[in-house]
Amino acid sequence: MENAYRISLQGVEVSYPKNSNGPGERNVVLNNIRLHIRAGEFLSLVGPTGCGKSTLLRLILGAQRPTRGQVLIDGQPVTRVSRDRGIVFQKYSLFPHLRVLENIAYGPMLEHTAILQRVLHTPAYRRIRRQYLAAAREYLERIGLHPGDGDKYPYELSGGMQQRVAIAQALIMEPKVLLMDEPFGALDHNTRLEMQMLLLEQWQDDRMTIVFVTHDLEEACYVGTRVIGLSQYWSDDAGEPGVGAIIVTDLRTPGGHPKPTAIRATIEFNALLEQVRHEALDPDNRQRLRHFNLTHQDALKPEPLSAAQARQAEEETDA
Repeated sequence: MENAYRISLQGVEVSYPKNSNGPGERNVVLNNIRLHIRAGEFLSLVGPTGCGKSTLLRLILGAQRPTRGQVLIDGQPVTRVSRDRGIVFQKYSLFPHLRVLENIAYGPMLEHTAILQRVLHTPAYRRIRRQYLAAAREYLERIGLHPGDGDKYPYELSGGMQQRVAIAQALIMEPKVLLMDEPFGALDHNTRLEMQMLLLEQWQDDRMTIVFVTHDLEEACYVGTRVIGLSQYWSDDAGEPGVGAIIVTDLRTPGGHPKPTAIRATIEFNALLEQVRHEALDPDNRQRLRHFNLTHQDALKPEPLSAAQARQAEEETDA
C-alpha cells in the first residue's frame, strides 16, 4: 500500500521549455521517477553533476512542483513546504544577527508567536521565548557544543560548529523527514568525519527519515542504510540514449547501521564503492534498463518515457 511508505514519488517528471519565449521542445531533468522510502530509512542519493539530485530534494520539501506525477508524504500529496520536512544545506542557514540559541529556537518561536507579540514583547511572547530557549539549550548539548557557545554569534564559530547549529535548527522542529543537500561539502576531512558520526547519533535517537545528497561516495555508503544512484547517462533496451535522469542503482548498504568506522577499510565496502561509482557516476557507462542494479527490497522497475513519448508529453504539457 502507498501509505505504508513515508515518502513516495509516483511517476515524477520535471522538465523545462528549451525556449523561454514559449511552447516547444523541453529539457527533461527527471524522467518518470518512481521511488518508495520507508519511515526511519537513511537514504543516500548520489549521481553525476546536473542529474537532478537537488531538484528531487526540492520536490520532497514542497519548494518545487513536478511537471507531472506527484510526491506523497504518508500517503498525502505534497503541495507546499511544511514543518514535517526539515532541510539542511551546504551553506549554513544561520541568521548572522542572532546568537546561537536564538538561531536554534527561531523556528518554533516563529511558529508559536504572532508578529505583534514579537514587536511588543508581550508576556506571552516572553514565556514562549523562555520555553524554546530552554529547548535550544538541550539541542546545543545534543550537537556537542558547550553551554557558553549558545551566547555566541555565528561568525564566532568554526564551519563545523555552524553546521552543527544548522542541524539543531532542523531537529528542534521534530520533522518526520530531514533533507540534507551536501551538508558537509564545505568542511575539512576530519570535521566531516565528526559530523557524520554526529548525524548518525541523532538518527539513532530520533529514527527520522533522512534523504542525504552528497558527492562523496564513501560518505554516502557509510552513513546510508540505502544508496540510490540517479543518472542521466543511460540507454533503453534498444541501446537508444535515455532522456533525463532516472534511478539506475538502488541497493541496501552492508555492515548494519550505524556501521563501525573500520568498515571503510574492508574489501566488501570498497567493492561497493567501485560498483556504485561504475553504475551511477561514470558518464561513459550508459547501462541499458535491463542491467540496472535495483536489488533493494523496495526498488521499483523504472518506466521512463522514451524520446518519442517525451515529445508527445511535451505537446500535451504545452497544450
